Amino acid sequence: MEKVSETEKTAVEPVILDEKDKAILRLLQADAKITVREIATKVHLSTTPVHERIKRMEDTGVIMRYATLVDHSKVKKGLMAICYVSLKEHNKRSGGRFIKTIQELPEVVECYIISGEFDFLLKVAVDNMDDYYDFHVNKLGQVENLGHVQSTFVMGVIKQTHQQIR
Repeated sequence: MEKVSETEKTAVEPVILDEKDKAILRLLQADAKITVREIATKVHLSTTPVHERIKRMEDTGVIMRYATLVDHSKVKKGLMAICYVSLKEHNKRSGGRFIKTIQELPEVVECYIISGEFDFLLKVAVDNMDDYYDFHVNKLGQVENLGHVQSTFVMGVIKQTHQQIR
């Protein structure tokens, strides 16, 4: 029987979070720039246990990274498209090559493996329709093993968040 490393265990096994951990996560999700001192005040702990809890959640992968949400229209990425993609072949090797290629395309800001008629959902941010056409034809369209692509264009954003702990 093959041994599973500690890193692999934490990637697979869920981490148990108590209410204080969840309160800390809610605060960090709302504002990643909040200080440990501010968190400590709000969750009624001293700074040392708050720091230790955050460190533990970082070390176990609960907190993957700290990010900034950007208004794409203000940074010359005013056109957002959702692309549904299906592959011609469905095997580990060809799927892996597709994923590797997609990760290298800067226009693709999110990629999800999905079920149903399509295999992947891509969120694509570009400046305008000409840039999307260039991306679709000269980048996405050249990806090996690409089957079908269906594009939908975002007309407005109602909700955009990364808050998963409520």
